[in-house]
Amino acid sequence: MDLPVVDLAPFLGAAAGGEEEEVRAMCATVSASLRDTGALLVKDPRCSAADNDRFLDVVERYFARSAEAKRLQERPHLHYQVGVTPEGVEIPRSLVDKDMQEKIRSMPEEFQPATPKGPDPKWRYMWRVGPRPANTRFKELNSEPVIPDGLPEWKETMDSWGSKMISAIEVVAEMAAIGFGLPKDAFTSLMKEGPHLLAPTGSDLERHGSEGTVFAGFHYDLNFLTIHGRSRFPGLNIWLRNGKKMEVKVPVGCLLIQSGKQLEWLTGGECLAGMHEVVVTKRTLEAIASAKEQNRSLWRVSSTLFSHIASDAILKPLGHFAETPNAALYPPICAGDYVEQELSVINLKGKDAL
Repeated sequence: MDLPVVDLAPFLGAAAGGEEEEVRAMCATVSASLRDTGALLVKDPRCSAADNDRFLDVVERYFARSAEAKRLQERPHLHYQVGVTPEGVEIPRSLVDKDMQEKIRSMPEEFQPATPKGPDPKWRYMWRVGPRPANTRFKELNSEPVIPDGLPEWKETMDSWGSKMISAIEVVAEMAAIGFGLPKDAFTSLMKEGPHLLAPTGSDLERHGSEGTVFAGFHYDLNFLTIHGRSRFPGLNIWLRNGKKMEVKVPVGCLLIQSGKQLEWLTGGECLAGMHEVVVTKRTLEAIASAKEQNRSLWRVSSTLFSHIASDAILKPLGHFAETPNAALYPPICAGDYVEQELSVINLKGKDAL
């Protein structure tokens, strides 16, 4: 099966704020896809394939620098929530989470994820997007950005692509809310001044380009919704709610949305955080061969953006989701406290700092 592609243009153009029948049907598609697959493909007329390419070009140039040069942008004392995270730092949750390991063992073999050998061999750059709150208990989750030297177009490129992706997420969040029978702004009102992060990953396929190499071990995202532009190298697998594994094919000009743990919390488990991994597959190898022929970069860059609920907002099941049988599994918790708990597990924040 393929994920549905939802064109956001009719919703953006609906003067009545999404009351038309076609728009309501699209909202139902959005909420159903997030519930059943944990993912969704969207086409946003404000986010072009050319915008995605410009972003990938700049970030490829950055990741092509030496490890020493990149480490100048490393900020471990800020839990890697700004600047660069070197390869070998992020630990796949499946390596440390006993419940997840049990879940993997119970899967049919054909749907089991690849087994990572250790920490992820990928680099990541964290760039904050959008305004931050003047007063917050969570200063380090809202830190100032780090700008690499020698890339004058860096800030404008990151800010431009980041704001376009946030705009797309906000529309999807409104559509999902309508589809779930909640007020249109149920999610977006909680996202205001959230610690949104544009977080492209860089994986060196020259060094780590053999089939089966795991760049991002089996995991879920701890944030609200994650959005990616199309990568030049495939390799993303997702798990549907029915347990089946699926390789994602993102058409040119489309964006991939994935549900994160904060959405799971707000819907009382109606939407589960989507499990996924990034692995070198046969399709990745074909893309590597093609890139070599054309003398293109062999860095696999993902244009990932993590949208968040505001750090000081409370995560709890909203509206009618508070009445569901599983609501008790999602007790009220401050979003910033929740994020810090999760970061400690995947090694981005020392446990002793909690």
